[in-house]
Amino acid sequence: MPAASADLASSIHSGDFAAVQNALLHLRPPEAAEAVATLPPADQAAAFRILPHRAAARVFEYLPPPDQKALTDALGRRDSAAVLNLVADDDRNRFLQELPEQETTEILALLTPEERAEATALLKYPPGVVGRLMTPHYVAVRENQTVGQVLDYVREHGKDSETLNVIYVIDEQGVLVDDIRIRELLVVALETKMSKLMDRRYVILHTMDRQEDALDLFRREDRSALPVVDDGGCIVGIVTVDDVLDVATETATREMQKFGGSETLDEPYMQVTLAHMIRKRAGWLIVLFLGEMLTATAMGFFEKEIARAVVLALFVPLIISSGGNSGSQGSTLVIRALAVGEVKLRDFWRVIRREVLVGLALGVILGAIGFLRISLWSAFSDIYGPHWLMVATTVAFALVGVVLWGTLVGCGLPFILRRLGFDPATSSAPFVATLVDVTGLIIYFSVGLVVLRGSVL
Repeated sequence: MPAASADLASSIHSGDFAAVQNALLHLRPPEAAEAVATLPPADQAAAFRILPHRAAARVFEYLPPPDQKALTDALGRRDSAAVLNLVADDDRNRFLQELPEQETTEILALLTPEERAEATALLKYPPGVVGRLMTPHYVAVRENQTVGQVLDYVREHGKDSETLNVIYVIDEQGVLVDDIRIRELLVVALETKMSKLMDRRYVILHTMDRQEDALDLFRREDRSALPVVDDGGCIVGIVTVDDVLDVATETATREMQKFGGSETLDEPYMQVTLAHMIRKRAGWLIVLFLGEMLTATAMGFFEKEIARAVVLALFVPLIISSGGNSGSQGSTLVIRALAVGEVKLRDFWRVIRREVLVGLALGVILGAIGFLRISLWSAFSDIYGPHWLMVATTVAFALVGVVLWGTLVGCGLPFILRRLGFDPATSSAPFVATLVDVTGLIIYFSVGLVVLRGSVL
């Protein structure tokens, strides 16, 4: 347990609650959350009861979801509601959507009518859409107001806004007509009309947009907040960059887990039960194992050739690993490029043409190394027999073919999956490697049949 957390625990157990409150209030909310998160649930609850509710709410927003859940259980429903009433709408919504429906209903019933109405309005949106991320607290003004009037309004009502970086201009029906950065108001005369600052160019999100699309828009527009509108163009909330950063983290985590050849865990690693972990990983392992069994089938098909030229079997691991590695490289690069928008589906043939050249070059490099290795060994031993030159040629040409094929499979499969509506991340490195292993053996022994016919075979 870190020193700060140990001091907190000691103060709590000794009943020195003033020291606990003083220590937590002198920490920034993220630091306080880090200190509290290492305490047992009972001590966490004690610390939160000591803190003023508003300060407790700020700390709660930075706790990891499992700790938020454990804390609310330890606090009890009414104490939890006192804190959750003051938590930012988007952070509270993210917490509530992780709870079972019955617990969510119980906590909602304990919120104030205003907070309950706002929480219910956000929870009505399906998971994964922008409506679940937004907060209804923002500053909206009219275009006929002066800058002085707007700044007075901000001073009076701005404390409830999620961010004051941007002021939103709406018409009489609440339809968004522009957004103006606050800094633009600070460099003009107070009697300037808002209409004089407007260019009516703005970027919006819709409530039913995918959260991943919001992430792309934030990245492209370099904004700290974006307005969210309904089907009629009326502004209903805003999404801030901290919320989409959470989406980016979750998306990256899911993709990395898929890259490793498993299902997404949906929970922090240490919170996943042993049985759940086995279920998440066993499925793909079974699929990959069955796929690798085809390797034995492929080798059985060339059983006679292997019996007559045992030396070919020595290079099987070399051949299939080279193809799998090149395929894994290609799939990883293309999946990431698709995820961040560097390439689109329409770029399929451009990518294929590019990867043909890359695959050929990599295959020639590895083939040359393989040829040189066999040649050097044969200069000092007869391990590869009198036809070592033919064996070296077989390995070299096979490496060119297998590496080229692996590269094409690795870069092409994500495009195909995206076109069919599947997640490209499912074409993970282990999946591509398994596919290339089987086909790589066929390429290798087929090259051997051509090159070694009439000599070894």
